[in-house]
Amino acid sequence: MANKPTLDQVRAKSAKRIAGLSDVQRKAAELLIDFAYACGVPIVITQGLRTIDEQNGLYAQGRTKPGQIVTNARGGYSYHNFGVAIDFALLLPDGKNVSWDMRRDGDGDGIADWDEVVAEAKRIGWNWGGDWRSFKDYPHFEMTFGLSTADYRAGKRPSQTQLNVAMTRINKTEDDDEMTTEDKAEIAKQFKALQDRVVALESTNKLAKVPAWAEQACVNAKAAGALDTANDGSYDFYRMITVLDRAGLFTKGGAA
Repeated sequence: MANKPTLDQVRAKSAKRIAGLSDVQRKAAELLIDFAYACGVPIVITQGLRTIDEQNGLYAQGRTKPGQIVTNARGGYSYHNFGVAIDFALLLPDGKNVSWDMRRDGDGDGIADWDEVVAEAKRIGWNWGGDWRSFKDYPHFEMTFGLSTADYRAGKRPSQTQLNVAMTRINKTEDDDEMTTEDKAEIAKQFKALQDRVVALESTNKLAKVPAWAEQACVNAKAAGALDTANDGSYDFYRMITVLDRAGLFTKGGAA
């Protein structure tokens, strides 16, 4: 693709991988793709439902087959085998290749693309493999409802109540109602404190103009009454404004 891939094109790249997921997880995966794209970070779901044979093949890699060890789970011992886990990669601008570079900042907003995806995933309700204490799996997200792989092998599944609660959370997130009034008030309080701290540094760290990646966030902040002017800010100031804008502080009904 010569130009930036469209959302429909990005969705299509993951369609087959997420088709076999359980209903809640499939909806959560679709939402993650959309939210990441809205942040300027197209992603591809590289793994969804994985068969037992596929899992055993991965387990053999680095053991009885060439390659590096990529999993400690045999067939039936991975959440992928039950349609409740996904892996992702960053889609590069050519719309074909992918990257697992956790430091990449492809959208130039001063925030690592990987961190933006992880934040959106957690907001939806995914648990991140990067938070594990050992054998961290940074491209991995799962939504297991507290059940172990042994539970899934035994035929246990989440209750309908658990599924309903998860779907309600997903739907609320989709409608951008996840952040409560109290949350926004707390962010506004923190914003004021940070703003006061940044002012002291402004005289020695001013930029000649607003960075392109921060322009819309500054517009939103001014419209919300949080800024009188966006000129003569520092890099850290513009990055802070961008982060708070993405948190929804400057949207209609926000606490600013």
